[in-house]
Formats: sequence, C-alpha cells, structure tokens
Amino acid sequence: MAFCTTLHLLLVGLLSLPIFLSSTIAVAAAATPTNGGIRLGFIRKPSSDIPTFREAPAFRNGDSCGTDKIHITMNLDANYLRGTMAAVLSILKHSTCPENFSFHFLWSRFQPEIFSNIKSTFPYLNFKIYRFDSNHVRGKISKSIRQALDQPLNYARIYLAAILPLDVKRVIYLDSDLVVVDDIAKLWEVDLEDKVLGAPEYCHANFTKYFTELFWSNPVWAKTFDGRKPCYFNTGVMVVDVEKWRKGDYTKKVEEWMEVQKNIRIYHLGSLPPFLLVLGGNIKGVDHRWNQHGLGGDNIEGKCRNLHPGPVSLLHWSGKGKPWLRLDSRKPCSVDHLWAPYDLYKSSMHSLEEYN
Repeated sequence: MAFCTTLHLLLVGLLSLPIFLSSTIAVAAAATPTNGGIRLGFIRKPSSDIPTFREAPAFRNGDSCGTDKIHITMNLDANYLRGTMAAVLSILKHSTCPENFSFHFLWSRFQPEIFSNIKSTFPYLNFKIYRFDSNHVRGKISKSIRQALDQPLNYARIYLAAILPLDVKRVIYLDSDLVVVDDIAKLWEVDLEDKVLGAPEYCHANFTKYFTELFWSNPVWAKTFDGRKPCYFNTGVMVVDVEKWRKGDYTKKVEEWMEVQKNIRIYHLGSLPPFLLVLGGNIKGVDHRWNQHGLGGDNIEGKCRNLHPGPVSLLHWSGKGKPWLRLDSRKPCSVDHLWAPYDLYKSSMHSLEEYN
C-alpha cells in the first residue's frame, strides 16, 4: 500500500509536465574546443543511428535566484542518450533556478549529431562537451559481470579533476538512467565538511560481497578498511569536491586498485569497487532520498523492483533494466511509468498516450 501511495503521488506530480513538439535543427559541432568545450560549426544531417528528440520548453529562473552556478557532469553515450535527455529535462523542470546550471558532458567518441541533438532539444542550455581519452584506461579495465560496465566512458568519472576546468571547484556527477523529482540545488548545498565526496550510503548492504575471496584472504588487502566503517555507495549520484580530489591525487589511488584487479581478480563490478576501496567509510553520507537506486533490477536479469519506502528526490534505474527499453517492448515495470513523462524521444508517444 505504501508503494502504491508513493507511486500515485509521484505520478500526479508528473502530470503537469508540458510536452512541446518542434522540428529538429540539423546542426552539428566542429571538433574545435573552446575553453575545454565544443563550439558550433558545420551542418550535417542527423545519423539514423542517433535518436532525435522534441524540443523541451524553456525554463526560467525565479525571482529569488542569484548568479552562483551549479555544475553537473554526465556522460554522453549514443546508447544512453535518451536517458540523458530525460535526466536533463527532469533537472530543469524541478529547479527553482534552472538558468544557473552549467552542464559538463563527457564523451569518448566525437559524434556531432549528439551535440546537435542537445542544442535543438535544449536551445537555452548552458553546456560544454569534453573528450574523455579512452587511452587513460587502456589496459586497466577488467571484464565484469555486465558488458555495459566495461565501457571506457564508464570510468570517466575517475578523471573529472583532470578533465574539468580549474574554475569548477565542485560538481554533481549523475548517471544517465535517472530522473530528478526535486530541486537538485538541495543536493548541491550538502555540506561535505572535510570529505572529498558525498553520496547516500547503504550500511545495511553486505559490504564484503563486493570483493572476492581472493581479496579477503590476502592479509594485506583485508586490512584496507582498518580504521574505517565502510558502507556501500552508488557512484551514479555523487557530489564531488574536485579541488580536494585533485590535491589528494584520488585518481591515482583508484587506478592502483584497477591495476591490482588486472593481475588478480579481487572484484566483479566495473568501476564501483575501486571507488569503495579508496573511499568506503570516508565519504559524507547524503539522505537516501537522493538515490532511489536499483530500479533497473540486478545486473543479470533486470527484473522489476518496487520503490523503497520513504521520500524520493531522485529515481535511478541502476541495474540491467532501462525504462526506455522496457517501455518500448510494451513490458514496462510499474516504476518505468515514472520515467515516461520525461521522455523526449520523437518516436515515443508514451507521455502523450498514457498521461494526457
């Protein structure tokens, strides 16, 4: 009953989402960086492999907004672009000061059609795109339990301090398979105290299962967490002090564990375990409402899961199942209907059919 009530309340709140249709502007990006970003350049027709989207409405600041920027970083992957667009729309819609956002997108392969899609879908969005050089992780990635976790771009979050401009002191990192249903400024304002990273912690989870018996049987590695009380945290939603990360050389610390993993299998789950090894038990805990994760099910089957009890500010389809794929297959889970109103994909009419 608690789940049904929560689901109903969220759906009622989402019904107000306006959907605007417009033609796609066929512009693309030149590969010339401007202050670390990409500037507009030549014209190119969209590739049939890249989805196109409806234009989102323009969101404007409220009267009480100042000029301080909120920096948000996300990856750009053609396979997850539909999710990225929905996430951006949800952030803008629920923000009091949407014009204060500065988006920093990371991509590993130059695809001008993706740039053109962002410009035409969000004409007023303040954003830059940065290239993540896959050579940074060449020879460091070990095969995990799901192929999507092995993509080089999945490791880009480790290198934010080297990629982002020096004037970006703090950033919210977000995965592409989520939507925000609250003002994300509240997450931005979390006091990290002396920590380099803030994220919801889940101390009830069996922390030992994230590492193999080979890890725990090694007398040196088994002492990794001595003096700490490590808890699982999901790296798909993080507030990061980029300056502290840079000064503490945390990229190198994470890479060192990745190199161990290449020689001896000490974990199974892509880029998450080395984060846990370096920072588990030493982060700022954030309210659980900011990552209602696991809605995509597990990493093997992606079966449906219900919402956890309690207030929700961010819905996250971590796991194998993605809402756009399940909706398209006409076999959605109940929680997928919470994502559908944010779907701007031109060939998708879920929002219009089900919520109008």
